[in-house]
Amino acid sequence: MGKIRAVALAVAVGAALGLSATPASAVSAAPGDTVTRTLMQAIAELPVADESRAGYERTKFRHWVDTDRNGCNTRAEVLLAEAIEPPMVSGRCTISGGIWHSYYDNIDVQGARALDIDHMVPLAEAWDSGASTWSAQERQDYANDLGDARSLAAVSARENRSKADQDPSQWLPANPGARCRYIEEWTVVKSRWGLSADPREVTALTDLADSCHDASITYALAR
Repeated sequence: MGKIRAVALAVAVGAALGLSATPASAVSAAPGDTVTRTLMQAIAELPVADESRAGYERTKFRHWVDTDRNGCNTRAEVLLAEAIEPPMVSGRCTISGGIWHSYYDNIDVQGARALDIDHMVPLAEAWDSGASTWSAQERQDYANDLGDARSLAAVSARENRSKADQDPSQWLPANPGARCRYIEEWTVVKSRWGLSADPREVTALTDLADSCHDASITYALAR
């Protein structure tokens, strides 16, 4: 039996015996609270639901805004935070030069124009998984989430466009060594924002995580 399936079975048995299935660190957790889980626990606790893309439009997630009004929008903030060789910044946050590491395909990228900022859980996937019921402000907050560095990633445009709006049952990073990190970050974002996962997605996450170190992951609840 896989490690995650064993954890899920233990939770079910505990519930049948009247024992708490929720670690004390997450009792009564509310937006802004910090939660700590193992990867296995976090996957097992994702709400499972079928997805619907009815009504989705990308424009319903206003993104690349300048929330703190410092002249740099969300895209620029991520580029500045993730650069391994800092770029030059001029004028109204115009970025030139710089080097970034795209962990999806394990390559270094020179120049911001060759990069996309990837929503770890794509906007369409978020819509399918619960964001369709959110307010416009909540969707904007999600699309510009600088509160957790795992929500957005500067990666090569080629990898980001290959991924499109697919979940881990359909797409994984080209770099095999990145996949445990990728599913951990995917799970964090879904958990942080209270998003559901469909059955195929849960199966893929479970199977992949069985070969990963069951590290503790900590995140703050966004909603």
